[in-house]
Amino acid sequence: QVQLVESGGGLVQAGGSLRLSCAASGRTINTMGWFRQAPGKEREFVAAISKSGLARYYADSMKGRFTISRDNAKNTVFLQMNSLKPEDTAVYYCAAAQGATATVGAGNEYDYWGQGTQVTVSS
Repeated sequence: QVQLVESGGGLVQAGGSLRLSCAASGRTINTMGWFRQAPGKEREFVAAISKSGLARYYADSMKGRFTISRDNAKNTVFLQMNSLKPEDTAVYYCAAAQGATATVGAGNEYDYWGQGTQVTVSS
């Protein structure tokens, strides 16, 4: 069993930055990703990173603003969020895939999910 714990969320003004962290415990995992969900909206893919950290994937709206990284020694994945916009307001979830993923942006490819951390961007 894998447990994921997110941290780093909070309240920030538009244009500001936040760095989210996700610490994983339990067995080793492969692809890790970030998703977000705003009230009344469906879960949305944000970013993902391969087991080695060599491959990174981003949703189009996040490219150039967000950066995903990974520290396998600490079993932790990060999401650096810059130039935040009010539309980025959501609960951000960390996800982990036990096996290989065919489509990193698909939520059903992941086996474990964190509890989420709230990110609120004010105008």
